[in-house]
Amino acid sequence: MRKILILNGPNLNLTGTRQPDIYGSATMGQCVEELQKSFDGRLTIEERQSNHEGDIIDALQNAKSDGFDGVVLNAGGYSHTSVAIRDAITAAGVPVVEVHISNIYAREEFRRHSVISPVCMGVVAGFGLKSYELALMSFI
Repeated sequence: MRKILILNGPNLNLTGTRQPDIYGSATMGQCVEELQKSFDGRLTIEERQSNHEGDIIDALQNAKSDGFDGVVLNAGGYSHTSVAIRDAITAAGVPVVEVHISNIYAREEFRRHSVISPVCMGVVAGFGLKSYELALMSFI
């Protein structure tokens, strides 16, 4: 069975309370619990979150040695700015799928460009927390 890391960046610990009109009212804990039930027997899922760029880079660099077969990454605002996270994705040695809860292409201009998209296996955006489910399906 494949082991997948869901890696969430800044402010995603506030999912469920932060701008529910954009990000929904379910917490990330509730989302991961539902995903684990949905993919039971098909994927092993572990979720980590950090507001710190270096922690996200460390998790990407260690993904393969930690036994992960892939990463679902919501880098939050770092998606638009972090060349360092982009480089870590390139070096990770496992496929990475970029995820966004909101449709970044329907939001502010600065959110419409992701520096990490070109080095990811794929991008899922705009389906709310269901974006994680769609990204996980790519590993089956």
